[in-house]
Amino acid sequence: MRTPSNERLTPDIAEAPQARASEPERRCVLTGEHGGRAALVRLAISPDGLVLPDAHAKAPGRGAWIGVTAAELDNALAKGKLKGALARAFKTVALDIPADLPSQVEGALRRALAERLGLEMRSGTLILGTQRIAETARAGGVALLLHASDASEDGRKKLDQAWRVGNDREGTGDRGTILPLDRASLSVALGRDNVVHLALGDSKAAERVRIPLLRLLHFLGAEQGPTEADTMDERAPLRPNDEI
Repeated sequence: MRTPSNERLTPDIAEAPQARASEPERRCVLTGEHGGRAALVRLAISPDGLVLPDAHAKAPGRGAWIGVTAAELDNALAKGKLKGALARAFKTVALDIPADLPSQVEGALRRALAERLGLEMRSGTLILGTQRIAETARAGGVALLLHASDASEDGRKKLDQAWRVGNDREGTGDRGTILPLDRASLSVALGRDNVVHLALGDSKAAERVRIPLLRLLHFLGAEQGPTEADTMDERAPLRPNDEI
């Protein structure tokens, strides 16, 4: 499993989403810690006890939530902690936990992020093209700046600088976020050739991308830099489901 390079996240996505007063909290079955739905990953339990990732948290029926990294989940799976935690929660179900559950969760989270970007592309909220991103960023019109994992350092630096200028953050060292997706994956997700850099100007669209991105980065164990005040609009309400 490849973990993305530890890039300092921009203030827009550096802080993990917390549960708001109107949002039901969920409990991680492994750590016992509580958090909002946007901060945890749901595992769905099928009627016959098969445990599968539910990256969109929309699968019907019962489920459990985890807020751990892939390495922590792998360790919990190997030591029987995950099975024990789920068995205590679902006493009437004979559980079938796939040995490759961590990689299944990672794959599901990657697809969820790619799908979200594809939806934003189709709705016209994504900004593509180095020149267009740079001009929009210098004008203060970029809420979220993203780079492919294989983007060149020089290309990232130029856009990061434009983003800092447009947001009056020169000298802060703030940078766009290196996605855990390479240009080939982004190009497929967006239906465009050679997508290396992308941005979102609308804060609500940026927040829609931010949620699956944070889930994936946390699961991959990507180190997050110092947090600052979140400048985005409040999240749209998330629909509740039947959980433990």
